[in-house]
Amino acid sequence: MACAEFPFHVPSLEELAGVLQNGLQENFADAQVSVVDCPDLTKEPFTFPAKGICGKTRIAEVGGVPYLMPLVNKKKVYDVNKIAKEIRLPGAFILGAGAGPFQTLGFNSEFMPVIQTEGAHTPPVNGSYFARVNPADGGCLLEKYSEKHQDYGCALLANLFASEGQPGKVIEVKAKRRTGKLNFVTCMRETLEKHYGDKPIGMGGTFLVQKGKVKAHIMPAEFSSCPLNSDEDVNKWLQFYEMQGPLVCLPVFVSKDPGFDLRLEHTHFFSHHGNGGHYHYDTTPDTVEYLGYFSPAEFLFRIDQPKETHSIGRD
Repeated sequence: MACAEFPFHVPSLEELAGVLQNGLQENFADAQVSVVDCPDLTKEPFTFPAKGICGKTRIAEVGGVPYLMPLVNKKKVYDVNKIAKEIRLPGAFILGAGAGPFQTLGFNSEFMPVIQTEGAHTPPVNGSYFARVNPADGGCLLEKYSEKHQDYGCALLANLFASEGQPGKVIEVKAKRRTGKLNFVTCMRETLEKHYGDKPIGMGGTFLVQKGKVKAHIMPAEFSSCPLNSDEDVNKWLQFYEMQGPLVCLPVFVSKDPGFDLRLEHTHFFSHHGNGGHYHYDTTPDTVEYLGYFSPAEFLFRIDQPKETHSIGRD
């Protein structure tokens, strides 16, 4: 698997907090950004297998949407423990958004990787979730991956944030009552792009939708047999839902593509009440409340970049 490496621009946390504060204030009635100690992410509501998101931070984009559409390429399957070695961080704590490992599950799904990968002296821990369209009623069926399967696979595409999983200083973002048109992640990403221009910044971590509802989608269990050649085709194929908080979200975003055909932002979420999927935006701007913890990534790793590409299905 081809793997390209690129160093991100990494400003101080204090500088990033100030930049994000200014941008979020234009999109939310109340926004507060500060540098804090990362909370213990092993505790509820996160329940991650690692305490933090600090130490040797990096973003890995694996595969891409062109392996899913117009038609699926079923040869594109991956192992998260191997990805950790590819990005020179065996034992990494990895979270993010991707397509579920159909090679194991037997069907297509939304995947929420939350994985402490295999280290030299530590076994891997899979805290991942997957969401599928419930065959019984068309609703959302969210399941914890390790309750049924023992592998560490994913497939087709994944946007991953990796770190040593250590405690440390992070950027805390609180935002309430959306007044602008941008979703929470897009607002942060575009704020960074506007400020830093051609110096790409990568960020990842976790945020909670504490109050309110969001628009979400789940891919159907069956891959499309008809080519998906436009965003309209994709939207007819996907199943859309309105989902209620509280939700635990796993965002990965890059301010500007330095030439690797990146998906600039990708956020999946799970919950402890059965909701999970791909986050689009909140549908209750007057009541929504976000609380997030983010780290800047030091490096980008582009793994198995599609040779033939397109811009559909990137929302």
